[in-house]
Amino acid sequence: MTFGSGTADRLLEEVRRLGGSRVLLLSSPPLAAASARVRDALRGMVAAEFDGATMHTALDVTERALTLLRAADVDCIVAVGGGSTMGLSKTLAFRTDLPQVIVPTRYASSGVTSVLGETHDGRKTT
Repeated sequence: MTFGSGTADRLLEEVRRLGGSRVLLLSSPPLAAASARVRDALRGMVAAEFDGATMHTALDVTERALTLLRAADVDCIVAVGGGSTMGLSKTLAFRTDLPQVIVPTRYASSGVTSVLGETHDGRKTT
């Protein structure tokens, strides 16, 4: 784990350490500026972007992200954001066994637990 101010500049190194070369970049619309900074730090490794992370990781959102992930043939997930983006990243990593790097923009319990939650038909399960 890497923590601290300015560590986003070491993302490329971390993704490579995990064996990644084709990244799916996850975020949500309010995080466009942070996502752009991460995209720049990855220097052309971003094969696809999904900015549709939502609260409680809705199943249809997960399915859309999985479709994009598979179509782009990515080998690593990089998530920028809080709990919504972290939760989506954890779900995708669980379903695909891909490594993930999370760049938190705020504290969220999703970032410090192994709990995985998903919402389907208005019901959240963990």
